[in-house]
Amino acid sequence: MRIRVKICGVTSAAALDAAVEAGADAIGFVLAPSPRRLRLEDAARLAARLPPFVTRVAVLRHPAVAAVRAACDALAPHLVQAEPVPGLSTAVRAAAGCARLLPVLHDGPALLRRPLPSGPVNGGSSAVLLEARGRGGRGAVPDWARAALLARRVRLVLAGGLTPENVGEAIRKVRPYAVDVSSGVESAPGVKDPRLVRSFIDAAHAAARDIEGEEEMR
Repeated sequence: MRIRVKICGVTSAAALDAAVEAGADAIGFVLAPSPRRLRLEDAARLAARLPPFVTRVAVLRHPAVAAVRAACDALAPHLVQAEPVPGLSTAVRAAAGCARLLPVLHDGPALLRRPLPSGPVNGGSSAVLLEARGRGGRGAVPDWARAALLARRVRLVLAGGLTPENVGEAIRKVRPYAVDVSSGVESAPGVKDPRLVRSFIDAAHAAARDIEGEEEMR
């Protein structure tokens, strides 16, 4: 099983370099209100440090067209992460095709009854990111049983409350396409701990190897 890891809310060159060295597949630059929020010019400087084949993600919330254009011009992101709302497809089209949208869904009893984002809103991608209820970055955990059902329908990026200690269990229970972590690898809000980042990525990869081994033995 191949698992992809996104380290979100990176705020310094040291944290970015540590995440890349540890094997992160994607880096999230937060441009929405948050303790991890970056000015656009600072995010652009950090994004420019990324090597080829590491995915750049501009993390917004309910972006206006101008915000999407500004993020695309400054960061040239591969993905724009945002919550799907009326008019968001217009914002994404206004980005002139610079990036695909990674829609954010919030967990709740009605999660599996909601239609999944598709078509122009999703930029042709079948991936969605699942968080717990409320604003992300708080360490809250979504229901993994519901998440597992959703992961059967779509490429699921599992977020919310993941840590080096529980990411392996989350991967085994949910079988997501990718995992996303922010506060779970920090020593303080917005301050990534390189040791926790490496431990998280190592634990995710170990769980994926275990699953692959189990599947080969069947």
